[in-house]
Amino acid sequence: MKKIQMVDLKSQYNKIQEEVDTAVLNVIKSTQYINGPEVKDFQKELEVYMGVKHVIPCANGTDALQISMMALDLKAGDEVITSDFTYVATAETIALLGLTPVLVDVYADTYDINIEDLERAITSKTKAIVPVHLFGQSANMEAIMGLAKKYNLYVIEDTAQAIGCDYFFKDGSKQKVGTIGAIGCTSFFPSKNLGCYGDGGAIFTNNDDLAVKLRQIANHGQSRQYIHDKIGVNSRLDSMQAAVLRIKLRHLDNYSAKRNNAADYYDQAFENHSKVKIPVRVSFSNHVFHQYTLQLIGVDRNKMREFLSERGVPAMIYYPIPLHLQEAYKDPRYLKGAFPVTEKLCDVVLSLPMQTELDNEQLNFITSTVIDFLKNN
Repeated sequence: MKKIQMVDLKSQYNKIQEEVDTAVLNVIKSTQYINGPEVKDFQKELEVYMGVKHVIPCANGTDALQISMMALDLKAGDEVITSDFTYVATAETIALLGLTPVLVDVYADTYDINIEDLERAITSKTKAIVPVHLFGQSANMEAIMGLAKKYNLYVIEDTAQAIGCDYFFKDGSKQKVGTIGAIGCTSFFPSKNLGCYGDGGAIFTNNDDLAVKLRQIANHGQSRQYIHDKIGVNSRLDSMQAAVLRIKLRHLDNYSAKRNNAADYYDQAFENHSKVKIPVRVSFSNHVFHQYTLQLIGVDRNKMREFLSERGVPAMIYYPIPLHLQEAYKDPRYLKGAFPVTEKLCDVVLSLPMQTELDNEQLNFITSTVIDFLKNN
């Protein structure tokens, strides 16, 4: 059996090696390493795939969030609401700009931001909401957009883990997550569902004026060469990464289908097991399974993880510490117990290998190993 990895980028590369090698060599031969034709072509192709008017490529997903908040002209002290159960980059960018992160608990079954808690957190200082489409499926965007309209707020979608996911509206229409709010942000970190071979990110918007500002800010605030109308940053997707992403974008729907096949296998193996809770799939979106995350019930997680590791099955904890209990984000408003759902999730979640290259032999070994542990513990 092939070695099991959380993400098997080598096997994925082997299947598209000829295409990738040719594309990268073409960039080297062209010597157009920054903002070359590959970047422009990727931008256009991603706009078509996402069904969005504007894609602004940038250096990484964290930059995408920061540039988005800068483009909205948020001021120091303005409050931005986001989920407590997420990777630190979501709150980090808020704090870096002198804004005030306001954290909200999540739903225990879906990990999405809790809509009722979200509305209760809105104050006169609130200017924006950053919903996180965690682990590969959408937050409740129809409800979030309703609150944004009611309170005149911006919505910046963090879709770093859910690119390719569709949101289904009550009227029967659908839209890619990341294109519903004022701005959407994503990451092309190598382990993402659409990952490059280095760092990369992108910003999405259907607003023409915002697109202009986003492009300017990402390029030192320039409106044209050496004319700087805004304070900006230097955040670019390089041509080699764009060349890789163009190829992988053509495979993205197939990659999502493979991830779903693996998730279905896990679901069937663990369904109705008394010691684990499988991921809940919401009705208002599909799932692209960036992670397959179990909740353990009455199980020693560290002992289980050690057991799996000894048998060649990697497992990860996303995330072991809530944002409000991280040293950098401690706030007198948020003491231990402030977000009970997030705090409990941080104690019980465990993510199994989830990637495009898992085969049935590996999946059988993973699930059998998990079940062997659960039977005896």
